[in-house]
Amino acid sequence: MYNTRVRGILIKGDKTYSEVTRDVLRPMDAPMPKWWYITAFIAISAMIWGVWGFYNTITTGIGTWGLNNNVAWGWAIINFVWWIGIGHAGTAFSIFLLILRQKWRTSINRAAEAMTIFAVMAAGLFPLIHMGRIWDGFFIFPYWNTRGPLWDNFNSPLFWDVVAISTYFTASFTFWYIGMIPDFATIRETTVSKMKKKIYGIMAFGWIGNAKSWLRFETAALLLGGLAAPLVVSVHSIVSMDFAVSVIPGWHTTIFPPYFVIGAIFSGFGMVLTLMIVLRKLYKFNDYVTDGHLDAITRILTFISLIMGSAYLIELFTAWYSGNEYELFTFMKNRVTGEYTFAYWTMLICNAIIPQFFWFKKIRKNITIVFIISLFINLGMWFERYVIVVTSLSRDFLPATWATYSPTWTEMAVFSGTLGLFVFGVIAFFRWVPTIAISEVKSVLKETTTLKSFTDED
Repeated sequence: MYNTRVRGILIKGDKTYSEVTRDVLRPMDAPMPKWWYITAFIAISAMIWGVWGFYNTITTGIGTWGLNNNVAWGWAIINFVWWIGIGHAGTAFSIFLLILRQKWRTSINRAAEAMTIFAVMAAGLFPLIHMGRIWDGFFIFPYWNTRGPLWDNFNSPLFWDVVAISTYFTASFTFWYIGMIPDFATIRETTVSKMKKKIYGIMAFGWIGNAKSWLRFETAALLLGGLAAPLVVSVHSIVSMDFAVSVIPGWHTTIFPPYFVIGAIFSGFGMVLTLMIVLRKLYKFNDYVTDGHLDAITRILTFISLIMGSAYLIELFTAWYSGNEYELFTFMKNRVTGEYTFAYWTMLICNAIIPQFFWFKKIRKNITIVFIISLFINLGMWFERYVIVVTSLSRDFLPATWATYSPTWTEMAVFSGTLGLFVFGVIAFFRWVPTIAISEVKSVLKETTTLKSFTDED
């Protein structure tokens, strides 16, 4: 039983069921706002620049990037891991909190799941473009040996990534789409546009909302959640194995799988916090995405930040305690001090120190400061991937081969293109899909919306 006196009100304003439907669908029926056109223009411009980056890479080759003999992985892998981390947010947010029956997730999970879909789409482009010769992309997929003695290399981490990403994307998209079916049916029944009625009627798969449909819907959600929960852990564990199976100093460590998983959830929740603050501001969803929702996310981020800080300290301690001169050099002379000091300390401060300000209630209540801290978390998690990739590769076992890495305009263009894809996908979702799960909010409306039952007793 949800105790509103202890845990607070989740949906403000004593909403009725019809008011919930009207409020959530209002942005879809209203005229397109100016900010949408401006954001879409910027996002499309970024995608066009990204297309140029892809074209330049494919026609000329990886030589257009700043890679060298040592740093064979650059922004492509950094941004791949960063996007995969952000893609953990929706599934982790929805599935784990669904299994734990946390009712406050209902106003946020839809947008978080959409963010997952577009982040994974952006991430999936990088292993393919990193091949340089994109027409050989079929090598990373399993296929029958029809080419004679040539077999796919199933030991390749690149193949693991393809399997992990495709499985994760399929499960996440299925979970996201099934959750939207009742809302598509609601739009079908409430819209006056014949075209919308037809389109959303097809997307609703004939949903009629009877008791049997709801029973199967809820069962399917729990089953998909249970099946997809291990994926949240396994996907980023597999990505971490890209690094951990090597012998490069700073990578060859058993802490990477849990470290990567926690980091992915941390960066994902940070992006969810950023997105939800923007969403409630633009669409005036303060009654649905309340200060209590944002407070809950900040509390989770505070806890995960402590784990991240502990992981950083464990890495330093392991390097010192091992007595391995290569590990000591990588951490003490190339990260804590040295050429990449700025990147390392930016990572540490943004991920382990700044989120600790959430311990103070006044800061958690100040939405502007919360938004700024969420941006610092996103920045810090990007620098974490930069530190992991570049610092270990740029200074390996042989000093004669050491080389400094810096990205080129082509790499920046490719990354910009994925940012544009993500932003445009999210604002398109805001426009044509209910950004809040109507059916799920209604399911918790009565027990989480008012204190009247307590005041009457008093």
